[in-house]
Amino acid sequence: MKNILPSEFYQQSSVVEVAQQLLGKYVYTYVEQIWRGGIIVETEAYCGATDRACHAYPDKRTKRTETMYQAGGIAYMYLCYGIHTMFNIVSNVENKADAILIRAIEPTTGIATMLQDRNIKKLERRLTAGPGCLTKALGMTLQMDRVSLQGPHIWISSQCKETATLSKTYQKKEVICSPRVGIDYAGKDALLPWRFRVKDSKWTSPAK
Repeated sequence: MKNILPSEFYQQSSVVEVAQQLLGKYVYTYVEQIWRGGIIVETEAYCGATDRACHAYPDKRTKRTETMYQAGGIAYMYLCYGIHTMFNIVSNVENKADAILIRAIEPTTGIATMLQDRNIKKLERRLTAGPGCLTKALGMTLQMDRVSLQGPHIWISSQCKETATLSKTYQKKEVICSPRVGIDYAGKDALLPWRFRVKDSKWTSPAK
């Protein structure tokens, strides 16, 4: 794969900026010799030091959060409600527990396999809109926790695998910034506009 994002991209100091810069990038998985992937269209940022909505707040190291303290550029996988596998990207440098939740993608690669695995008959938003939906579509599991985003199982690229089309960089006016989903317990931090969606994309998860 060409144009795989380097580790330096993920190790920027601002998790909010990385979360926005990921919009438009291509995410791919290679599972059981099958390629799957799509364009990232929705993300959420989480900061372990200051953000009450983050698993690692306030800089709390546990068995669960230890992945977040690694150097940026690996996957952080966890179960939500004991059911849904969530795919997060660890950012910042080692010992800084920041991560970006990938909430939705526009499917581009391995669509037939995605439809089969999700038991959906036609291509529609619910295939990959929502963090639990997209991990099922991409064949992601908890065993991918701490896996490198440089491949061979997961990687993010600024170029489409099939067409070599370069990823789009969105202007501020093309991105919707809003509060994150399901974090009412986080007090004032629940109001932070750290959910980022590509405006007018039909592949983002439903607004809440």
